[in-house]
Amino acid sequence: RIDMVLYFTPAGGEQSGHVVYVGADKHENEHLIKWGLPHDVWFHVDKMSSAHVYLRLSPGQGMEDITAEELEDCAQLVKANSIA
Repeated sequence: RIDMVLYFTPAGGEQSGHVVYVGADKHENEHLIKWGLPHDVWFHVDKMSSAHVYLRLSPGQGMEDITAEELEDCAQLVKANSIA
């Protein structure tokens, strides 16, 4: 089996340089965990079967560098790829 993690440029990502990675199932989620970086911001639904979504920031960036549009994109990707 080859795991194919999806990736997207979030709204405004052309300016920020941020990339969003999505693991849609447990195999892809494990792949994301294995290759995650310390400056990735992780999105997941607490206490539910949920997609893992990582927003990859540039080294040295923090939460204050995430735009409202990027935050909304990540939240919607978690919601759309999670089991209700």
